This record gives sequence, C-alpha cells and structure tokens, in this order.
Amino acid sequence: MLFANDVVLVDESRAGVNMKLELWRHTLESRGFRLSRTKTEYMICDFSLTRHEDGDVSLEGQVVAKKDIFRYLGSMLQKDGDIEEDVRHRISAGWLKWRQASGVLCDKKVPQRLKGKFYRTAIRPAMLYGVECWPTKTRHVQQLSVAKMRMPRWFCGHTRRDRVRNEEIRDRVGVAPIG
Repeated sequence: MLFANDVVLVDESRAGVNMKLELWRHTLESRGFRLSRTKTEYMICDFSLTRHEDGDVSLEGQVVAKKDIFRYLGSMLQKDGDIEEDVRHRISAGWLKWRQASGVLCDKKVPQRLKGKFYRTAIRPAMLYGVECWPTKTRHVQQLSVAKMRMPRWFCGHTRRDRVRNEEIRDRVGVAPIG
C-alpha cells in the first residue's frame, strides 16, 4: 500500500475543494496509491472578514476532519494567518534539542566557547528554522530573543537575578543577537 503525503488543495469555494479532492483521490487510486481518509484534514483560512459558505468537505461521502491549526512541511499553519503557534513550536523545538544535549551543555568541564559553538550549530537552527518566511511582529522577535538568551545564561550558570548583561554572556559564548 502506497501513500502520498503533504499535498495541499486550494480553492475559493468548498464545492471546488470537494471536486479537486475527488479528482485527486481518483488520480491517486488509478495509479496504485491510496488517499488516507483518517489523515486527510482541511482548514478554512479566515484572512478577511468575508463570510464563508456552510457545509463540510467530504471524500466519497465521508466528512473530512476540520482543523484550525495543523502542521505542514515543518510549520504550524493557523486559519487566521497568525504565526503564534509556529513561534511556540519553534521555541519548543529549540528546548527539545537543548534537553537532548543538556549533558554536554550543563557540564562545567566543557569550555563555554565550545558550548556556544554547539549551541550555534545544533540548537539555534532548530529554533530558527523557517523564520525567514514569517510575517514577524515585534512580540515574535521578543519571544525568540528571550528563549534564545535563556539557554546561554543557563549553560554559563547565570540567572537574571545575577544581573549579568546579555551582551557579556553573548561575548563569553560567541553568540550573536537575533534581532
């Protein structure tokens, strides 16, 4: 059994989406692929104030699940076009990488410059993946900057209460600011 993943069908009307979905299903099945009914989902984008038609998207009479947020090619898409979930997801991905490497990053025997180099090559890219495509707002940059500074502070052994400036920590580990 073969599956095709990560396909997007776009149309301005629900009837158009239903038609494209049936055409896609027929084309795939005629070539030996199978369209998963349980994994297929749809999202209505509310980028404007226009009213959308009622009804469901269906595949061979079976209603397709409607989502407000879903993952597509590593990004979190939201129906209102905002990127809050994507920012949260990227920060979580950075912390996940951090936890995987915490044995090295929290080891006092490892030099801080080496920790900084590891941070720049493994953790920071996980956190900033896809950021260049985002319509960022100041608060998104701020959220990423805060998360990005918490990690070097942690592996330097400082908290905000120690009142060590961010510039000093960045110089110590060789990390540049985000913004």
